[in-house]
Order: sequence, then structure tokens, then C-alpha cells
Amino acid sequence: MTGYGRGEGARRGLKITVEVSSVNRKQTEVAVNLPRDLEVLEAQIREEINRRVSRGRVTVRVAVQSAPGVAGKTRVDLALARSYARDLRRLGKDLGLDQGVTLDLLARLPGVVQPPQDISEAEELWPATSAALNAALDMMLQMRQREGAFLARDLKKRMTQMRRGVARVQRLVPGVVQHYRAQLLQRIQEAGLPAPGLDEERLIKEVFYFADRSDVTEELTRLQSHFQQFDDCLKSAEPVGRTLDFLSQEINREINTLGSKANNSLISREVVRLKAELERFREQVQNVE
Repeated sequence: MTGYGRGEGARRGLKITVEVSSVNRKQTEVAVNLPRDLEVLEAQIREEINRRVSRGRVTVRVAVQSAPGVAGKTRVDLALARSYARDLRRLGKDLGLDQGVTLDLLARLPGVVQPPQDISEAEELWPATSAALNAALDMMLQMRQREGAFLARDLKKRMTQMRRGVARVQRLVPGVVQHYRAQLLQRIQEAGLPAPGLDEERLIKEVFYFADRSDVTEELTRLQSHFQQFDDCLKSAEPVGRTLDFLSQEINREINTLGSKANNSLISREVVRLKAELERFREQVQNVE
């Protein structure tokens, strides 16, 4: 599920801004972009996200700057500035450009001029970072909940169509054996063979074997059970994306078995419709947390 959130916190004259965005993924993936001196906080940030998000790719960006109106010392990464200058001169030479490397240009490059932080200070910044992170997560999760409401309506629509298809199959099932028996008698007559009596043992055995092979009672019962589990998922306050994913696989298994055992053109048509609707259902389930 997709979403975006932004939060801010402040501590010791520094403003911390956290942006969080998420896109659809089958599993949970977390990417954290931190200033160099705050990298020690990555594990805590990941732990907080994993506690609140169970599915999707989540990207976190953290920025730190001096709060407005607060004067503070800045720190210059001289080694990084030298590296930038060396690379820029080499690039200018390779491209045949004559422009020199200015101080203004170097000062604007990422990481050259930084607020005064070290690892011990980074730990002190965690409360403010945590507050900004949770504010951003709150906003993002609200967006995901709104999307989830739309997804729930669409999934219920797909499930209703599958329920109707299964109900149509259930109505067709009782006539399958009778249809097969009539076809068998017709083939015997067309072959010019003497018609067997209605109670002839051989005819009864053949019809019985067909009825046994084409019995789909178990498949229909399991499908009804899966539909009920879907209803239970809609009532749950916990993440159900993986449960619905597994449920769609089980529904697919039963529909495939239904198609292979039915031996009836009308039921086969219904099976094709069920598969098409299930595929739409499965595509949407990938977006559910």
C-alpha cells in the first residue's frame, strides 16, 4: 500500500525532519537514508518501522539543520571537500571545461558543511528523531488506511462474484450425473447396440463410477469455508495481507480441482469465470497490508 508522511522534531538547537513513504511489496523492505553522523540511529529507526508496518517497501529520509533563530557552530568536512575538488577538476579536464572550482560551489555540496554532531550527540537526538518519525508514520498510515478502505470494497466485490459463480455450480451439479447417463444411452443407441435396461448392472456401475469421479462436494464445501475466512479477515484489526494471499492460493487450488473433476461444459464455463475473477482478486491482495 502506498502512503507518505512527514514529521519534525527539535533538540539542542537542531531541527530534525523525517519523511516516510511506502509502496507496494509482498514482504517488508525498509530503506533508511541518514546524515552520516546519525547513522548510529538506523537500527532504532528500523525497529520502530517494523513495529508499525508489516508489509510494503518503506523509505525513510532524515535531515538535520539548525533551527531558525538559533546560532550554532558548523563543522566542515575538509577531506570530503578535497575529494570533491579533485573530482571536479578531473571532470572539467576530461570535458574540456575551463571553469574553476569555487568555495561557494564546494560549500553547497552534500556533507561538506554540517551541523556539529558526533555519535554521542546522535544518541541524544533520538527522542526528537523518534517523535518526528512517529508523526511521519502516523500520517503515512492514515493514507494507507484510506487506500485500504477502497481495496476492501473492491475485494468484497470480487468475492461476491466468486460466491455467485460457486452457487451456480452448485445448482448445476445434481444434473451432471443424469446428463452423463442420458449421453451414455444415446451413444449406445447411435452405435446400433441393444439398449440396456434401466436397472442393468453394467449401466448402473458405469454411472456410479462417473458420479464418484466427478463428485465436487468437498471442493464446494472448502470454497465456502474459504469465503467465510475472507469475511473474518475483513473484521480483523490486524494486518491480513499475507493471510489473504494464502487464502487466494487455496481458492485457486479448489477451483482448479473443480474444473478437472466437473466433466460438464456449463460448469467448465463457470470455472473459467471464477479463475478470471480470482486473478483480479489476487492482484489486489498484493496491495493489502
